[in-house]
This record gives sequence, C-alpha cells and structure tokens, in this order.
Amino acid sequence: MNDFIVFSGNSNPKLAQKICNYLDVSLGAATVKTFSDGEIQIEINENVRLKDVFIIQSTCPPVNDNLVELLLMIDAFKRSSARRITTVIPYYGYARQDKKVAPRVPISAKLVADLLTVAGSNRVITMDLHAGQLQGFFNIPVDNLYVAPAILNYIKTNFQDDLVIISPDAGGVERARAFAKRLHADLAIIDKRREAPNKAKAMAVIGDVKGKVAIILDDMVDTAGTLIEATHAIAGNGAKEIHAGCAHPVLSGESVKRLADSPLKTLVVSDTIPLNTKAGACDKIRVLSVADLIGEAIIRSYKGDSVTSLFV
Repeated sequence: MNDFIVFSGNSNPKLAQKICNYLDVSLGAATVKTFSDGEIQIEINENVRLKDVFIIQSTCPPVNDNLVELLLMIDAFKRSSARRITTVIPYYGYARQDKKVAPRVPISAKLVADLLTVAGSNRVITMDLHAGQLQGFFNIPVDNLYVAPAILNYIKTNFQDDLVIISPDAGGVERARAFAKRLHADLAIIDKRREAPNKAKAMAVIGDVKGKVAIILDDMVDTAGTLIEATHAIAGNGAKEIHAGCAHPVLSGESVKRLADSPLKTLVVSDTIPLNTKAGACDKIRVLSVADLIGEAIIRSYKGDSVTSLFV
C-alpha cells in the first residue's frame, strides 16, 4: 500500500497510533502546532502527491481547535495534490445541533459538513452519528460505523441472565431494540422530558425492570444528566443492578462526579474520545478500543470493498 498514508491531528493521538498498528503502517509525518496568538499551524513533512490520505481527528474538546486543525490539514493535503482525502472522524462534534429547535438558530451540524466538503474532503468515515440522517448533510460519501459489536461482545462476556436493555429516551429505542434482539433480552424505555439544553428529567420507566440487570445504552454521555436521571428512575423501579454503555465519552463538567455518586455500577465507553483526567481515574468507567474496527474500515474504503458488511 505505497500510495496510502495515515495522518493524525492532536485530538486523539493514542487512537491514531493503535489504528496504524492494526494497519501495520507508520503514522504520517506532520507538524500540528499553535502560534503564540492561538492560530494553528500545519505543515506536512512528507510527499503526498497522488496518494490516498486518511486524516484521523475527532472533533472532541477542545472542539473548535480540533475542528480547525482538521480543516487546515484537509486544505494542506488538497494543495499538496493528494489523490483522495478521507477524513476519519471517530466523534463528530456539533452533531446534536442538527435541526432548528428555536427561531434564529443555526443548523451547526450541516455547517460543519459543508466546511469539511469545501475544505477538500472526498469521503468521511465516522462512528455512531447522533442521528443517522446526518449523513444526508454531506454531498460526499459517508461511512457511519458502529461501536455496537464491541459493546455486544462485552455484555455477552460479562452478563448472563435477567438482562433488560434500556433506552434513555425515545430517540434511542431503535438502538436499544437491536441490542435486546441480539442478546435475547427484554426492552424498556425511559420517558424523558428535557427542560433545557444539557438538563434532563426522567419521568417514568416503560417496561419491567424489577429484579433484573439493567443496561442503559446511548450514543454519548456528556454531562451525564440523562444517564443519572435514568439510573435513579430504574433503581426506583427495583432493578437489581444498573450498568451503562455508550460510544462517545464526552464527560464534560461535573459528569464524572455524578457517575461516582450514582447507583450506576459501570459505564462502558469506546476510545473515540480520550478520557479526561477525572474520567481516567474513575473506577466505574471501562474503555473498549475501536481501533481495529476503524482500521478495517480504512482498508475496505481504500480497496473499494464493502464497509457495511462489517455490521451484517
């Protein structure tokens, strides 16, 4: 694969190195640093002319810095005559701003998609988009990967009987139902009311959780407000144990403290986002790597093979 090079920004270098280890290639040489006034400087230190370039960069905190890094890297490769530029975005920031929820607000997820396209990206590989229809915001091909296989294997290995899979809101029912079907487990739903952004209030549990091991599934955990409210609601309905799993551990603000003080026993996450210091010290959090999955998707994208068949 002489015309195939993988580069990384500063958002998640450990994941990028794991992906390169799976691919058995060296990480491309690039300088990504910041001037004293805060401007980002990009310099590609090897020839990429007529080569397939894959840029690994999550738009996780600091979101705007990592996004601008990615845009500048794409532009640098375009101006260096790369044959094709694929942006590998394990965590796609701004995805929750995907519609107008009030007058005079932007649809930020669409704007970011446009920025990536105009900068010069030819294809996007991402993971567990907040909503599947976000793929339609792009005018270039998008491969949306899923962390589900890794979490399914973890659940099968660590839990046996009396399982009930929980969706923390109506939007996650399809995801929870798919897990419940594959695990031959029951399904329950939290009836949630959101009073303001990042503030949720769980109202009721629809389904039987009494005496069962409950596993809450979501695409991300940010402030952990939804997760903790769901945990208390499930505990109040007599669940024996409560665990949770998600793709993206954003874990901002006081989320780690909330997790530590809650009845939740474990939270299983992927490494699409590197854990912050507090999260890394929390013994309730378990991390599963998605490096092999992303690496395999990169190989298939490069060769023109099916990526969808990874999840069939």
